[in-house]
Amino acid sequence: MPNKTIRVGVIGVGQIGKQHLETYLSIPEVKVVAIAGHNPDRTQRIAQDYNIQNCTTDFHELVARDDIDAVSVCLHNNLHRDATVSALEAGKHVYCEKPMAGSYRDGETMLSVSQRTGKMLSIQLSTLFTNETKAAKAAIDEGWLGKPYYAQSASSRRRGRPFVDGYGTPAFVQKDKAGGGALYDMGVYHIANLLYLMNNPRVLRISGRTYQETRVDLARFKVSEYNVEELGVGLVYLEENITMSIVEAWAVHLDQAGGSYLVGSLGGIRLEPFGIYRSLGDLDLDIKVDLQAFEYRLHNVRENGDTYDGPQQHWIAALQGRVPLLPTAEIALNTMLISEGIYLSDHLGREVTAAEVIELSASTALKLS
Repeated sequence: MPNKTIRVGVIGVGQIGKQHLETYLSIPEVKVVAIAGHNPDRTQRIAQDYNIQNCTTDFHELVARDDIDAVSVCLHNNLHRDATVSALEAGKHVYCEKPMAGSYRDGETMLSVSQRTGKMLSIQLSTLFTNETKAAKAAIDEGWLGKPYYAQSASSRRRGRPFVDGYGTPAFVQKDKAGGGALYDMGVYHIANLLYLMNNPRVLRISGRTYQETRVDLARFKVSEYNVEELGVGLVYLEENITMSIVEAWAVHLDQAGGSYLVGSLGGIRLEPFGIYRSLGDLDLDIKVDLQAFEYRLHNVRENGDTYDGPQQHWIAALQGRVPLLPTAEIALNTMLISEGIYLSDHLGREVTAAEVIELSASTALKLS
């Protein structure tokens, strides 16, 4: 029912959990009923800071409440499956942080339980809601791209590895908790974005390599138990003769990796900085786009423009029945397949098929105590 109040709970009250709380509290039709955190003192303090009446250290207690409609899962990657499945089976809709899980197998389980229980599952893919992506989608839907055939997903930092470069906790660089490194932390956004713009095509084959080569402070390296990749590269073959190349780096001696773009038979679109490229006979066109005017019209001419302001705003609007939920879970699962395919290809030293990745994927899920 449009504009009805959605009652939510938040599982995990670290840095990301607090971001979820602040966004929910900015949406008038949301009531945060309860939070669950691992540390009792910290959880109680955050409940007081955000004026939330109920807090617990047992997330099962939170999902069992009958005054909660939906929950946010804001935990480390390998904890996503346990909390998500428990919430879905308790009759709650779930909005989960990216990446979907620590492995394709666990993400597949989450989506399967969502479909079985009839409860909505959405994955936090913020790049789908940028003005650049919305403009690209509008242009593609109008046929400006033609048939897509090549995409590049690329992003890099100079020295931006969690913890070892000075921010975040060691859990971000430990495979048993995070599942992966730069591909899971950054790559998920850029890969998922392009999959979304191409209507989430089926993956056929993947070839890839991973690296951990740039120097790191030895003391931070030792205490962090850093064992995930800082650079992941891949080449992905998709259905309909589409190829995607991937470069995702936490640390690389370069100014930038090149950004993401998508090209088709009639035109090309670069996402950052945004640009549309076409040809008119012998004339090549670099098309200037007014993204601010585009955003204004989405909000003031089209209905429900606010329902795509961000991933949580969209999630709440979908729960209210104002708009259909974008297939973020399906896109996130396909992204997991690609990332895990890069890891498997690197391990085996050869190209792998999507079927191989699916068959060999194993659960990395941890139980949340």
